[in-house]
Amino acid sequence: MEDLNYNNESSDYIKERAYKRAQKRLKEIKGFYWHAFWYAVVNIFIIVMIVSNSDGNIWHFGTYSTPLFWSIGLGFHALGVFGKNLFFSKSWEERKMREYMEKDRRDKDNFRFE
Repeated sequence: MEDLNYNNESSDYIKERAYKRAQKRLKEIKGFYWHAFWYAVVNIFIIVMIVSNSDGNIWHFGTYSTPLFWSIGLGFHALGVFGKNLFFSKSWEERKMREYMEKDRRDKDNFRFE
């Protein structure tokens, strides 16, 4: 009977799939950072041009409409890339839990009667 090594083949397949997922994730994150970079560059340029060509009256909606609406788009792009747990991720939750547990332990140690 022929000895087939399925474990090695499946291990290679799993590694390749993990590599492809990591590559896709990196491409998404890189795309977001380029989006944020061009957001900053273009909007700084637009605001500088408006300020330099206006009579000092920059407090109208047209001055800030492009940055406002583009920031909404950039926010949705961030949600798409980083997910809904952008600020309150699992690591943040775990870090806060450890922090509160440590504080509780210190408080108990401070109020211990000897």
